[in-house]
Amino acid sequence: MTWVTAIVRAVPAPLATAVLVSGAGTNLQALLDSVHGHEAQIVAVASSAPGARALERAAARGVPSAVFARSDYPDREARDEAMADWLLGRGTRLVVGAGYMELLGERFLERFPEAVINVHPSLLPAFPGLQAIEQALSYGVKVFGVTVHFVDAGVDSGPVILQRAVELPRAREPREVREALRPLEHALLAEAVRRIARGTLSRDPENPRRIVDGPGGG
Repeated sequence: MTWVTAIVRAVPAPLATAVLVSGAGTNLQALLDSVHGHEAQIVAVASSAPGARALERAAARGVPSAVFARSDYPDREARDEAMADWLLGRGTRLVVGAGYMELLGERFLERFPEAVINVHPSLLPAFPGLQAIEQALSYGVKVFGVTVHFVDAGVDSGPVILQRAVELPRAREPREVREALRPLEHALLAEAVRRIARGTLSRDPENPRRIVDGPGGG
């Protein structure tokens, strides 16, 4: 089975999509402005933080939202279970991590098999985890980038869907790198959702960790 056919076979367009957020929600806004109501329908926004600006963005577009703060549950597993119940109740078939600053447990991933993606501000497998941009600056790199990948039980270790790089040889501060990467995040995340909704993604038969788009790959 490919990573995507489990989603697309059973779901006509638009693809019912939930977005997980923790902060300002610029990636959420990019999805609302691009794929929402077209290839995908954003049916739910779940936040780890009650004051997240992303919740206001959801409300402005009439998208149901809910907060699942870690402190409101006895452990992460209980939080994940409650969040999964709510997302499934909204008809969610694809889950998009868009600046979501929490780990998702294996039980959550099992409830959305091969249907959770994330955007990360580095060219994975380089600089996984938190503070990826700070890690890259400390290492002295001159090329930065963005990765959209499927989520597995590891930390930013799932198969890569899309990547894009930008040369920033004079970058010194995380802020200037974030500003340069933000348009890449917006574009790549929306494109990944489009490709998943079209059902064109599959595993490379020669490398099951590599995701290709269409007969020719890419």
